[in-house]
Amino acid sequence: MKMRAAAALAATVLMATSAIAEDVEFLVVNESSADLVEFNISPASSGSWEGNLLSGDYVAPDYEIDVVIADGLTTCVYDIRGAFADGSSAEDFGLYLCDLGEYVFTD
Repeated sequence: MKMRAAAALAATVLMATSAIAEDVEFLVVNESSADLVEFNISPASSGSWEGNLLSGDYVAPDYEIDVVIADGLTTCVYDIRGAFADGSSAEDFGLYLCDLGEYVFTD
């Protein structure tokens, strides 16, 4: 089922939990001209991308999703990757997500 409503999709990364780890929560906003069809987040220390958090859904232009990272890690530094229906992609590295609030994809 395709999601088009704002905040209709909560993407969650779930791994091991830790008593000292805090969940990281922020909005992903699509202000580009194409559907966001793939969204990946990985700890900056990782050498590879985690799975697609959209899992077959998409975020249309001018819509947003809530993202919660509950991976049990104590880091706030992550890398972000987005892929779009028009074949373009965007990557951003070393982002401090604990204080981010929102991440905006643009053309």
